[in-house]
Amino acid sequence: MVGRPVRFVGAETEDDDGYAVTRLREAFKIAGFENVDFEMEPVAAAYAYESMLDDDELILIGDFGGGTSDFSLLQVGPGVRRRGRTPRDLLGNSGIGLAGDAFDARLVRKLVSPALGSESHARSLNKILPAVPAWIYANLERWHYLSFLRTHNVMEILKSAHKRALEPEKIEALITLIEEDLGYQLHQAVQQVKFELSRSHSAELHFLDGSMDLRISVTRGDFEAWIDEELRAIEQCIDSLLKTSGVSPREVDRVFLTGGSSFVFIIRQIFATRFGEDRIRTGNEFTSVAQGLALRAEGSLRGASC
Repeated sequence: MVGRPVRFVGAETEDDDGYAVTRLREAFKIAGFENVDFEMEPVAAAYAYESMLDDDELILIGDFGGGTSDFSLLQVGPGVRRRGRTPRDLLGNSGIGLAGDAFDARLVRKLVSPALGSESHARSLNKILPAVPAWIYANLERWHYLSFLRTHNVMEILKSAHKRALEPEKIEALITLIEEDLGYQLHQAVQQVKFELSRSHSAELHFLDGSMDLRISVTRGDFEAWIDEELRAIEQCIDSLLKTSGVSPREVDRVFLTGGSSFVFIIRQIFATRFGEDRIRTGNEFTSVAQGLALRAEGSLRGASC
């Protein structure tokens, strides 16, 4: 029983989505799994939430992962289980291909890259130009892309930039980051800042690894402004689900938020504004989908045995 997002990153049509599922299924077969079933990850989270209920509820699940934000609107509860689930219990799904990774990328772009020279300049033939090409900094925004910068061509570009730079210490820090391949460690520090901003109005990025030592302060307000475009896209996705399902916010009994990025303060506020703080539930943010998939698999096995 495998979890899948409502909408895969980059999938713009049903054919794109079907292609992604086919590739995922084939990957599991190559790994040795002969029979593979899929379940939407927010629906799986609903199974985990349902296991704690004493009464039936109409719930909205918000599952915020690394690459996707997924939403499901469905009826759950002991009464639903007793009578047997029907397709009508699932009122709708929606999803968008952005979440935690996109938030991290904004923090890298706005907070980290300037400390590494993204806004620095160099003198060239009596002209003042950007010290380093922008595409190099774009590769910092996904931790696993940074390793692709460890090439002779890139290092020659950076060494030349360092000689001409008006702020050579920043270019030197960028060279160190790439040479020591610290992309993963950097993004771990960025994620920690994101977590701290969920609890406090300000935080400090402290990245100390190898010969790198960065300390940069950031406020929650700055972070929320940097991810405003992503937040509006998520809001539109939620509102579209309610509209197409014919359900008003006041008809939703509970909202269950899960996934690592559900900790982000402004994400929670999106739901508090529409549904009220008293209807929001959280818990087991990193395990609810896995628990729900296990419950879903158990139910399938029981059905097969009957």
